[in-house]
Amino acid sequence: MAKSLTIPKKWSATNIPDLTGKRFLITGATSGIGLAAATELARRNGQVVFTARSVDKARSALKKIGLGLVDYLLLDLTDLESVKRAATRVDKPFDVVILNAGVMATPYTKTVDGFELQMGTNHLGHFAFAGLIKNQIKHRLIVVSSFAHRMGNFGDNTMGAIRDLCLGVGKYQKWGAYGASKLANLLFVSEIERLRITNNWSFIPIAVHPGYSDTNLQAVASQMRGAATEEKVTMFINKVMAQPASQGALPTLAASVYPNLNGASFIGPDGLLEMRGYPKLTRAKSLAYDQTLAKNLWTVSEELTKVSWA
Repeated sequence: MAKSLTIPKKWSATNIPDLTGKRFLITGATSGIGLAAATELARRNGQVVFTARSVDKARSALKKIGLGLVDYLLLDLTDLESVKRAATRVDKPFDVVILNAGVMATPYTKTVDGFELQMGTNHLGHFAFAGLIKNQIKHRLIVVSSFAHRMGNFGDNTMGAIRDLCLGVGKYQKWGAYGASKLANLLFVSEIERLRITNNWSFIPIAVHPGYSDTNLQAVASQMRGAATEEKVTMFINKVMAQPASQGALPTLAASVYPNLNGASFIGPDGLLEMRGYPKLTRAKSLAYDQTLAKNLWTVSEELTKVSWA
């Protein structure tokens, strides 16, 4: 294991080294944190492939990222057939894969495969995609969580309770489901680290969270409900209170390029309540390190997605 380290104070995108020859895959980089991260990686000569749900979104993002070795892959995390198609197109290794795409506090909705939308998008879709391309990940797998994981739980932590939450069984609470999906991201990272050591996988998993950042993530739920006024208010508050997406992307960027990080590290902002600031190594709530819960979640995830990491 690499020795304990710290990320230098005020580490920023200007500290990213030249990335010529390095390949990066980012899910959901058509806006927000993902777009900001893709832009910086491409600016440092990294070869970047990002995922998008439509050709129009992808082309719009390409214009924003600008010139560079940038391409896209169509992927809809709410549809396992789309996940499988996208995975078959990953035919070259990536130094770093970043699982960034997500939804937040959405109305009760099911995915194509019958999963609750937030668990299906934020965890199960990514679990399946990463599992299918595991052999194409060379060095790091980055998983974007949230400080909202602190409001998440899986009831009594049994496979039955986990399965019910994934399938949207029982009373639906949009923020509880979001918190659970972000807690799932952290449990996913912890279990990958244990399996990595056992199976001698070549890459390490790292979790990050962006703090409170001005992205479209906060507007999606309002858009789904057709609540135009609420959406405008939300985005106004974002502009006033949140840090820009370029700042929120720094934990992701540090996790992607900073040397000698330990597997299962967790990186977030260093400001008040980790809401904003520069990257630092941090800790999740204790439940995120519960090995029994992590193993139960893994078993249920393999069962529901029919994707085995073995």
